[in-house]
Amino acid sequence: MPARLLHISDLHVGSVEETAIERGLAPLVERIDPRLIAVTGDLAHRGRAAEHDRAAACLRKLGRPLLVVPGNHDIPYTFPARFTRPYREFERHWETAEPVFRSEELLVVGLNSVRPWRHQSGGLRSSQMQRAADLLAEAPASALRVVALHHHLIGAPWRSRKKPVARRSEVLAGLVDAGAELILAGHIHQAAVSERHEFEIEHDGGLRGVTVSVAPGLGQPRPNRRGEARGLHVYEADSGTLLVQTYVWREGDWGLTGLRRFPRGRASLEAEAARS
Repeated sequence: MPARLLHISDLHVGSVEETAIERGLAPLVERIDPRLIAVTGDLAHRGRAAEHDRAAACLRKLGRPLLVVPGNHDIPYTFPARFTRPYREFERHWETAEPVFRSEELLVVGLNSVRPWRHQSGGLRSSQMQRAADLLAEAPASALRVVALHHHLIGAPWRSRKKPVARRSEVLAGLVDAGAELILAGHIHQAAVSERHEFEIEHDGGLRGVTVSVAPGLGQPRPNRRGEARGLHVYEADSGTLLVQTYVWREGDWGLTGLRRFPRGRASLEAEAARS
């Protein structure tokens, strides 16, 4: 049985209200039947209690295990609450900003990349990186090892003012070295997927496969904002490969727009036979 993970991000409940996509999530979840739903932040739009309430209700109605990390919009927008109690509303629903999910097929480590003093960019401390490494080391041998955070580690297809996690190169290298096979993020409202061999030179033929993925936003894009999609990713892993499926919301339903397969471990994918 392959490990199946649904990844959604950037709901922005409280901005432009549109409930059709919420109603459309349930049948898609039933069809995909994921082992876990990972949510990489910005559930709320201004960090208000009512926004968090509605987002939590929407997600829990899906009836699947959830792993949820905060985004920069999930903390209060106003002073002094932004600095004195930034995660109170988020943790009221999710208990912790750095959750962990464990099963025989999956080990998912959530990291809180939000920093109240940064409006867009986030960061990770060395202690967070070490904790992730320790947890990933505990994963069963066959489990897909995943890290989830809000701020992106690879660039957006369309130019965006949204800043990635601070010290991006160090953070990416640290997570790769820690054993992550799949790194999930959001923040830019654009889908982007890249595999380690596409951005790191291989010298000795021994690089493990690592896939870095940013989900498109689920919330309503702002008017006239080119470069914001509405969609989600589904990941399916067997012993040798990771399949990334991209769905987008259009005309009142989900459309499958991308199927990409990447290697796990150190072996390359088998080439498909040439068509005659």
